[in-house]
Amino acid sequence: MTLKPSGAYLAGKLLIAMPGIGDPRFERAVILICAHDDAHAMGLTVNRPVDGLILSDLLERLEIATGPVAAGGLDDAVLIGGPVERERGFVLHTGDYHTEHSLPVAEDIALTSTRDVLETLAHGQGPRRSVMALGYAGWGAGQLEQEIRDNVWLTCPADEALLFDDDHDHKWSQALAKLGINPGLLSAVAGRA
Repeated sequence: MTLKPSGAYLAGKLLIAMPGIGDPRFERAVILICAHDDAHAMGLTVNRPVDGLILSDLLERLEIATGPVAAGGLDDAVLIGGPVERERGFVLHTGDYHTEHSLPVAEDIALTSTRDVLETLAHGQGPRRSVMALGYAGWGAGQLEQEIRDNVWLTCPADEALLFDDDHDHKWSQALAKLGINPGLLSAVAGRA
């Protein structure tokens, strides 16, 4: 896939769900757009943990042995990346880890969906920061652009602190704060001038 130059599409940007989005799967969602071109868009929700599932549990289910160095990050929550292909896993991570299968998303942010990144994480190696997500959010040609015109989403630049923070309950309001918006002042009713 060929992405247009910076600014032409939304890869590397955050989508912030507006109140009253009308779809409970995306209510108060914060989504990092990982790929976007004229045919489709794909993103990962970064603020929805799978209830009761942490990375070490997932590694055990996948029969990936953990090494003695791999403490710490293995107790991170696994996220619901979106409603599409919920059994498929993606690791969003800092750019210090990169393989031929990694997709650059933004400056110093990449996405890898191969087993080798999980094996690397299981042994305490790999990227400086990462998060595991199951599934993704996807849009067809022009669909995301129309949703933005319909005031379904706000957009803002992504940053490492917000993406990898484990305070999932407050990411939505933190993302809005990046735009200078108080969530209490948003209305679920959109209008046009």
